[in-house]
Amino acid sequence: MLKPLNPLLHSQLRLGIMSILISLDSAEFNHILKETAASKGNISIQLKKLQKAKYIKIKKTFRNKYPLTTVSITKVGILAFENYVKTIKQYLE
Repeated sequence: MLKPLNPLLHSQLRLGIMSILISLDSAEFNHILKETAASKGNISIQLKKLQKAKYIKIKKTFRNKYPLTTVSITKVGILAFENYVKTIKQYLE
């Protein structure tokens, strides 16, 4: 019997964001924007959903008087991502 996929990570954009973060210590909002080619608003909404699930941490600071948003994956997020990938692999076997 196939295990259900994590619905939070099954979204293309949220999965893309997590895929970016899994290999980095952190990523700036603009990097995520560039890599996903999604709108700022859509990325913001998806980041809030991931943050609410405790999959990511969002840090807001300033650089040269301009807002800077930095995102990093948490241990909970890493585990959720690894389980999602494991489940996808089971689907393919």
